[in-house]
Amino acid sequence: MKKISFSFGASLGRSTTTFAKLKDDFGAAALAAQRWLAETPSGTAGHGWMTLPDSPVEDIESTARWLAGYDSVIQVGIGGSALGNLMLNQALLDGFYNESARKPKFYLADNPDPDKTLSIWERVKSGRTALVGVSKSGATAETMTQFLWYRDRLLKNGQSDADILVITDPEKGIFRAFAGGSRCRVMELPASVGGRYSVLCPAGLVTAAALGIDAPALLAGAAAMKKFLTEERSFDDNPALKLAAIHLLHESESRPMSVLMPYSSKMAYFAEWYAQLWAESLGKNGLGTTPVRALGAIDQHSQVQLYTEGPDDKLFTLIGIEDHGPEAVVPAIEHEALAPLKYLDGQGIGAMLNLEAKSTAAAIVKSGHPLVWIELEKLDEETLGALVFFYEYLTAITGRMMGIDPFDQPGVEQGKKYTYGLMGREGYEKDAEEVGEWFKKISAERIEAL
Repeated sequence: MKKISFSFGASLGRSTTTFAKLKDDFGAAALAAQRWLAETPSGTAGHGWMTLPDSPVEDIESTARWLAGYDSVIQVGIGGSALGNLMLNQALLDGFYNESARKPKFYLADNPDPDKTLSIWERVKSGRTALVGVSKSGATAETMTQFLWYRDRLLKNGQSDADILVITDPEKGIFRAFAGGSRCRVMELPASVGGRYSVLCPAGLVTAAALGIDAPALLAGAAAMKKFLTEERSFDDNPALKLAAIHLLHESESRPMSVLMPYSSKMAYFAEWYAQLWAESLGKNGLGTTPVRALGAIDQHSQVQLYTEGPDDKLFTLIGIEDHGPEAVVPAIEHEALAPLKYLDGQGIGAMLNLEAKSTAAAIVKSGHPLVWIELEKLDEETLGALVFFYEYLTAITGRMMGIDPFDQPGVEQGKKYTYGLMGREGYEKDAEEVGEWFKKISAERIEAL
């Protein structure tokens, strides 16, 4: 596996806590949380992700080969059934994959926006298209409205349910019933794996593998990180335990935001994936820190002013990549008007991005704010798989130390019930009434501007 390093020297910021006191205050709870993860059976609700790095890949690879025979693949899902795929594809494929000659083209129908729904169809309707639906229950309104719409278009285009794959609960739910009564293919979304922890199961890996991403290497990287984090090692030698403690320290000292800022355009969706994982797992009972997505170097020109001179209410994590792959080197400057830029002669753009990452980190630390520095030797399948598992493990450990369940999402469920009620689903009439009452309050002070 390629190297990943974690640097914590500036992680305490203005806190008066020392690393010795951090261990005294949080070390025992962190080790107890680690034991909880190790000892809880993987079949327990929410815990199945721990075994995913060791899962067989034969079914994933054979299904991926089937999908690869289509001109296009549309995956329908939202939240954990979408962000993981977007993250894998952006990090490991060409940034303009769908504009290349490679097939299949890939489209993710996540947000139920009719403009996006129609735009995707316009791009695929002239070829053979596979439809992939990802939902444990098959009842998620945002997913199912689009699934039903695309399925209807496929059938009207002369295709059939044999061109559909559903990834769903092993035993129950609408998708499972559909799979039992149609010619579609079906794969299991393990019952004990929640959506935001599902990227290393078929929900994330099948379409990625169809596009040429090495699924076994992703799992190998995750397995290597799992082995590293779960081996017997002290609090001081375990980056997940230490970082969980650092997050909780800063939450207790009124730093309620966690900024993740990777320095690579290929990791923008990694920050998005992290934001869901962190927010939905830990934002409960009045607790939790707000994940903030940032991207270097873009957000040096939009956020860093706030980060360096704004309030001391954030913990920063910057991710640098030592080797960005093939380099683009600035040529010799020959135009007289451009002479002031001669210091850029021969500079690599990737090398400059790395220097900017270090410069931003130094500026944040100089301002007194806490910062964790993570460095990847290279962004490839093994490294990304390892980083995914690290953040899943970190999130679960942090939640256990907080005294909450890091695997449920009761706040999300209420919104789903309201949506069901407003759309007329039987049994949710009172939820629709509640929405009406709350909107009376929302609309009480209204100004018509135009």
